[in-house]
Amino acid sequence: MSASIASGDDRVRVWRNAKLATLAEEAVGLGIVERGAVAVNGERIVFAGPESGLPAGLTGADIIDCEGRLITPGLIDCHTHLVHAGNRAAEFEMRLAGASYEEVSRAGGGIVSSVKALRGATEADLIAQTLPRLDALIAEGVTTIEIKSGYGLDLENEAKSLRAARSIADQRAVTVRTSFLGAHALPPEMDGDKDRYIAKVAGEMLPAIAQLGLADAVDGFCEGIAFSPDQIARVFDAAKALGLPVKLHADQLSNLDGAALAARYGALSADHLEYTDEAGARAMAEAGTVAVLLPGAYYFIRETKKPPVDLFREHGVGMALATDCNPGTSPLTSLLLTMNMGATLFQMTVEECLAGVTREAARALGLAGETGTLQAGKLADLAIWDVERPAELVYRMGFNPLHARVWRGQ
Repeated sequence: MSASIASGDDRVRVWRNAKLATLAEEAVGLGIVERGAVAVNGERIVFAGPESGLPAGLTGADIIDCEGRLITPGLIDCHTHLVHAGNRAAEFEMRLAGASYEEVSRAGGGIVSSVKALRGATEADLIAQTLPRLDALIAEGVTTIEIKSGYGLDLENEAKSLRAARSIADQRAVTVRTSFLGAHALPPEMDGDKDRYIAKVAGEMLPAIAQLGLADAVDGFCEGIAFSPDQIARVFDAAKALGLPVKLHADQLSNLDGAALAARYGALSADHLEYTDEAGARAMAEAGTVAVLLPGAYYFIRETKKPPVDLFREHGVGMALATDCNPGTSPLTSLLLTMNMGATLFQMTVEECLAGVTREAARALGLAGETGTLQAGKLADLAIWDVERPAELVYRMGFNPLHARVWRGQ
């Protein structure tokens, strides 16, 4: 697939002598091209396919010989809580001693402890603590990342968190998408009144965040220890009125029909999904809602119920994978390890894992038209790997074979 290339344009670059995994929707499997090339003009791909099909007009182009290496789309981490303060290693010890996630939360730990830490941090503190986590992901070929708020739980601190997330995009060559997760947990000052807090989220915080332009989407946590479907629906109604797409932490610890709720609102994604049933999977398929699977959290909190991968396959639900990087339940900053976990814990195939951190992850962020595949017109986000076959990216643990990373052509 190609577009015109301006002759002599010194911004034209060609990566040749490579194996491509294009991940294109219409391709078979991973869309492997054995002797392929990618041509880029500025920030955009203008050709990706067999080297023999490179268009004319490349005089003066910068030619990079990949020496047979694998090129995939740049990786996308589509569900993170990357901006947070401190850590929750003490709660990790509690869980090792037998406490459940719910017990930790009800004892005053969990999300609320991260709220206290974030409220005590400055925006500069948050950026300084977040950058090393981001750098670890970038070092593995990540070119796009989603970052949620949700540890501020009041307007001042939610905005601070989202500003920090926006700011790191100015300090690193990476695309950042932000999600407002005000409906993450109940802050202590609400004295247990969830309805009053949800009214504040939907009626005050969300409109202000939207006016400030700090959020690309709105998320919520639909769970017994968080908020009911009716409460989440009030937030989603407000989001839709403001023209913001929605996402949902759904069915992680129980089945509250969160997947179906997300689908009813045309959500970009529903995430976690360990307890989703067939009705939820069917609703997601009909709505085009992506299932974002988070094996890091499943592993870290020692869950035993796996998300219904077979149901998602049967009904044609796209599956993405993400780190869920957060201080309490998935302190994970490796998308490569996430793929291995998706394969070993959830029995996903190599193709599903690689699509899950590229094409399907892009869909989960509403970015399918911009990135996630090697196709003409898409942003030139590439990862170049020192591997012989794509399976190596899923098979290895604790090993990073990234040779080079390209973000928007650079």
